[in-house]
Amino acid sequence: MKPSISIITQFYPPDYAATGQFVHDLACALVKEGYSINVFTGMPSYAFKQRDVDRQEYRNGVLVNRTGSTEVMPRRIRGKLISSLLFWVRCAIKFRTKVARGSHLIITTAPPFLGLIGWFYNKLCGHTYTCLIYDIYPEVAVRLNVVRRDEWIVKIWEAINLRVWRRANSLVVLSEPMKQLLIQRHRELADKIHVIHSWADNEFIKPLAKERNWFIQEHGLTNAFIVLYSGNLGRCHDEITLMQAARLLCDRPQIKFVFIGGGVGSHRIQAAIDAGELPNTIKLPYQDHEVLPYSLTACDLSLVSLKANVEGVVAPSKLYGTLATGRPVAAICPPDSYIRQIIEQGNCGQCFSNGDAQGLADYIWMLSQNHSLQDYLGKNARSYFEQNFTLEHAIPLYLKAIGLPQARPANKSRLKRGGVDEMPTQPTLID
Repeated sequence: MKPSISIITQFYPPDYAATGQFVHDLACALVKEGYSINVFTGMPSYAFKQRDVDRQEYRNGVLVNRTGSTEVMPRRIRGKLISSLLFWVRCAIKFRTKVARGSHLIITTAPPFLGLIGWFYNKLCGHTYTCLIYDIYPEVAVRLNVVRRDEWIVKIWEAINLRVWRRANSLVVLSEPMKQLLIQRHRELADKIHVIHSWADNEFIKPLAKERNWFIQEHGLTNAFIVLYSGNLGRCHDEITLMQAARLLCDRPQIKFVFIGGGVGSHRIQAAIDAGELPNTIKLPYQDHEVLPYSLTACDLSLVSLKANVEGVVAPSKLYGTLATGRPVAAICPPDSYIRQIIEQGNCGQCFSNGDAQGLADYIWMLSQNHSLQDYLGKNARSYFEQNFTLEHAIPLYLKAIGLPQARPANKSRLKRGGVDEMPTQPTLID
C-alpha cells in the first residue's frame, strides 16, 4: 500500500490563487498515482470570498479540510500577516497526530513560516517533509522595498528559512534562477533543490478560434486586435511599461487592451481608464474557473510582465496558461530572465526590457498587421507547451523530489526544443 501524504496550503480551490490551483492539480495527480492525499487549507478568500463550501469534503479523491477564516484588515499587509499567523497556529495544532500528518508532509510557502510546522515535527519525531518554494521571502519584500535588508524581521525570517530548509528532505523551486539564488546563499542545500516548472491543464485550456469565442462577443471585442493580460498584476509585475505601450497605441482604434484580474497594478490601470487616459483599454474582474478557456483565448497576443528587481525570487505562473492557448506571447522582463529563455526556445513571441514601451508598442502594431506570423507563433507556443509544461511532465519529477516510488518513467526535465519551427528571417516592423 502506498503511503499517505498531507499537504498544507492556505489556498485551495474553489479559491482562485495560483498556488491553490497548482496544489490542487498536484494532489489530484498523486491520487491517480495511488497515494492517499489529505489537504489542510483555509476558506476561499483570494479573489472571491465564498462561504458555501464545506469544512471537510472529498474533491476528486482528495480529502480537503478547511479551517475557519479570520479576516483582520484583509486589504492591509499587516492584516494578511495576522491571518497567516492564525492559519499557521491552526495547522500546528491540526497536525499534532501522526494520523493527520500522514507518512510525509508537503508544505507550501503560502503563507510564509508554514515550513516551521515541518521543522517542528521533524525535530520532535523525525517526520519527513518537502517545501514547495513558490516565492523566496523575505527577499521579495526586500527587493520591493517593503522592508530593509538590515531590519530584525528580515534577519529572523532568513534564519528560520535556513533551519526549515536544512531539515527538509527536499526543496522544490519553479525556475533555475531561484535554485541558483538559494545555492549562492546556502551551498549546503544544493543536493536537495529540485527545479520543477509550473504547468497548465492541456485539456482544459486549448486554442480556440476567435470567431467561436463567446467571451469576445460578450465584451464587444469583435473586429479588434486584442492584447490580453490575465491574472494578478501585483507588486512584482510591471504595469507601468504595459500602460505606456497602451498609451502609445491610443491612435490605433483597431487595437484593444484587455486586463483581467486584480492587484495593485490593476487598480492603477483602472484609475487611468476612469481618468480617460486609456480609451483603448478595458478592465475586467477575475473570471470564474469555467470561463477561463474562453477568457484566456480571447486575444491575439498575451502579455506577461515581471519587474527587473524580482528575477530569481518569483516565477509568474500565468506564462504556462498563456502558452497553452496557442497565442503569441510578449513579455516585459529583465535581460537575464528565464522567461526569455522559454520564449526564445519556444520561438513563440518577443521579450522586451522593463521600460521599453515603444518596443512593445511597435511589436504589437507589427503583429496586428501580420496574420500569418500570428498563426505561426501561436502554433509554436502550443507545441512548446505540450512538450514541456504539462502536469504529465511535472508529476514524475515531483515523485522523485519527494522520494516516492514512480508509477511510470520520468520525462526529461530539461526544456525541449524539438517540434518548434524555425523562423527563416527576423520579422521587421511595419510603420
